[in-house]
Amino acid sequence: MTTDYDSIAEQYKRSKQQSWRTHIEAFSLMALIGDPTGQSVMDVACGEGFYTRMLRQKGALKVTGVDLSEGMIELARKQESEHKQGIEYLVGDARHLAPNDKYDLVVAAYLLNYAQNRGELQAMCDGLVRCLKPGGRFVTVNGNPALEFPSAPSYRKYGFETSVVGTWQEGAPIKWTFHLEDGSFVIENYHLNVAIHEEALSAAGFREVRWHRPSLSPEGEAAYKNDFWTSFLNCPPITLIECVK
Repeated sequence: MTTDYDSIAEQYKRSKQQSWRTHIEAFSLMALIGDPTGQSVMDVACGEGFYTRMLRQKGALKVTGVDLSEGMIELARKQESEHKQGIEYLVGDARHLAPNDKYDLVVAAYLLNYAQNRGELQAMCDGLVRCLKPGGRFVTVNGNPALEFPSAPSYRKYGFETSVVGTWQEGAPIKWTFHLEDGSFVIENYHLNVAIHEEALSAAGFREVRWHRPSLSPEGEAAYKNDFWTSFLNCPPITLIECVK
């Protein structure tokens, strides 16, 4: 996991305002999560708390956000201090999570795609399982391991581009370049295929592993003309996964 989020925390926060992140990413993730009312929720790789706050606003009883980046957690705590929602934010590594209190639901927006190899992926999945009550759910939006990124279309019109470093193989780095009004920043993910993900999730103790394609919100469809979203939806660079412990 080589991306230094401390140095890009503020930029990454602003990238959440890109239209695809609202009309596809957030719409799809929150639809899959469903109604969190009364549930205890841990948001792993929570960043500056974008989804953490959303889950609390939608009725989650107890919400904890965890991220490896101190810079991200600092931003999340700042917003909590300004608009108190009763959310706890912790600096922590998903690979080493072992909370005493278990959760009904664990959510992650872009975690597993930072695993550089099978060992890191397994450690992440093991950590996620340790956070859940028996029967608890894990729901994530993630880089799409089924997509061959070297032959993917351009996503520039959505505000980002992807490129592959070196040979397309297990562990190949995938660079996501996000373009903002005041410049760009780069995040690096890694390619591990669907079978490797399913093997790691199963070995960790998850069952009923289900994959979901992202979907477009009615508002997003209405706001843009004709086939604006076609490239994204036909070759989605993201996917969603849900599992049960």
